[in-house]
Amino acid sequence: MIAFVEGSVDEIGDGYAVINVGGVGFAVLVSGDTAGRLAAAGREETVRLYTYMNVDREGAMSLIGFPGREELNLFKSLITVSGIGPKAGLALLSAMSADELRFAIVSGDAKRIAKAPGVGRKTAERLVLELKDKLEVSTGEDLEGNEFAAALHLPGFGDDNGEAGAGEEAVEALAALGYPRNEAVGAVRKAKANGALPEDADTETILKSALRFL
Repeated sequence: MIAFVEGSVDEIGDGYAVINVGGVGFAVLVSGDTAGRLAAAGREETVRLYTYMNVDREGAMSLIGFPGREELNLFKSLITVSGIGPKAGLALLSAMSADELRFAIVSGDAKRIAKAPGVGRKTAERLVLELKDKLEVSTGEDLEGNEFAAALHLPGFGDDNGEAGAGEEAVEALAALGYPRNEAVGAVRKAKANGALPEDADTETILKSALRFL
C-alpha cells in the first residue's frame, strides 16, 4: 500500500497530477482545491500527497491524493456513505475546502453540500445523517488553519463560561435569516478580523458588519 508520494510536480491536468518521485511519475487523482495548491507550489518545490488506493469494479487501480492526513480521513469517511464514491468524494472536496465541508456536515447544511456536482439533495441529507455525529470541527490546539473553528475563539464570539457571546448570537441571527451557517460563521470571522469592531461589540453591531461580507 502506498501511504504517500513525495516529489516534484511534473504535470497538472483536469482532476489529476503527476508527481515525479525519484524519476518515476505517479499519476494521482486530486480535487480541484488540491490541484490549485500544487500549481501554486510550482515545479521546484517538493510536495507530499497522502494517498488512497482505489480499486474499481473492473479491478483498475488508481491513487487519490490529499495534501494532509485530515483531508484523507475525511475522504475515507465520505465514501462510507451509500451513494458517495471516490468521484463524488473528490467532487465534494473540489466544491468546498475540507474545513467547509466538515463544518457543513456537522451543522447539518445539506443544502450547501448538495451544490457539489453529482451530489443531489437526498445524497447530501444521507451524508449529514450518517456523518454528523462522527465528525468534529477542530478545537483547541487544532485551530491553526481552520477558519471556522478559529472564528469561535475570536474575542466576543463565545464567553469563557460556555455561554453564547455576541458573535455567536450574530451567527444564529444570520442563520435565522436563511444564510448557511458556515457562511454566517465566515462572515462574522471576517467582520471581527477586519479590525473595525471593538472587542466588546454587541450582537447588532457585529450583525450589521457581518452582512457586508455576505
